[in-house]
Amino acid sequence: MRVWAASSIIVALVLVAFLAVPGRSQQPLFAGKTVTIIVGYNPGGGYDLVARLVARYLPKYLPGNPTIVVQNMPGANSVIAANHVYAVAKPDGLTLGAFNRNLVLGQLVKAPGIRFDMAKFAWIGSPASETTVLTIRNDLPYRTPADLTRADPAVIVGATGPGASTYDFPLLLKALAKLNLRIISGYPSSADIMLAVERKEVDGRAGSYSSTKPFIDRGLVRPVVRGRASVPDIAQLPMDEDLVSDVRSKVVMRLRSAPEIIGRPYVAPPGTPEEYVRVYWDAFTKMVGDREFLAEADKAGLEMNFTRGDQAAQITRDVLGASPDIVKVFSQFFSFN
Repeated sequence: MRVWAASSIIVALVLVAFLAVPGRSQQPLFAGKTVTIIVGYNPGGGYDLVARLVARYLPKYLPGNPTIVVQNMPGANSVIAANHVYAVAKPDGLTLGAFNRNLVLGQLVKAPGIRFDMAKFAWIGSPASETTVLTIRNDLPYRTPADLTRADPAVIVGATGPGASTYDFPLLLKALAKLNLRIISGYPSSADIMLAVERKEVDGRAGSYSSTKPFIDRGLVRPVVRGRASVPDIAQLPMDEDLVSDVRSKVVMRLRSAPEIIGRPYVAPPGTPEEYVRVYWDAFTKMVGDREFLAEADKAGLEMNFTRGDQAAQITRDVLGASPDIVKVFSQFFSFN
């Protein structure tokens, strides 16, 4: 009995000594660590600009104030980056992915090359919702969708490729609303498309309003039509759904617009500890209330409003749950390269 009691005392003392190690239980979650944001596009585009803004402001809202670095991993409309975050990156809370919001649509239509399940990522959320707009060079005479149906020759629209709003939005406008557009894809990023617009190599570009707003404000391009999501600046613009009369076309356009609520998606690898995910939720929420952050975002033409990860995950599940008949029609217009 005495031996057992003595052993118990020794164990208790060792446990107390372990717990008493200074800072062991008080160490902030991210202290001394580096977080990497993997962006699926080249530097200079909208996804990259948002990621670099996040990298500057998010650390002060994460316990331990980690360093955040941005790593660009372009290719296949950010499918390469998504595959990497899903299957290669460690689920240790130190890697985030920022890539094409339309990847969920790519998964819906079973696009080749996709080796991830959007519903299984650890969803952090989105610091901004986005509406898609079609913009046309200001020196051209086209001011309304009706003008574009009568354009001769066809208006040339630059795009990155199928699976991005730069391509899919004008494609649906061309196929369903009969706008006379000619889409030239293959540009590495939205920034490259805008350079082509400046050089008058193309006549316009579709894409997120936030990334085209600086060029609209400069007078280089004018917005002509928008998607379902909206912001006050462009609420008066015609909406794509309003340009078609049949129900099928309207539903297809709505499905394309669904991911815009999570316009700048941020995810972590599957299996990332819930503790990290919730800390990110809290940090992003505080960041989008930071006056300096909002002022810098506004200067860049970015309108910030955080959609939390659980809400973003539900939107993703809703899209992936679309009825087979709608998916069949949608697949005729939507693909990933």
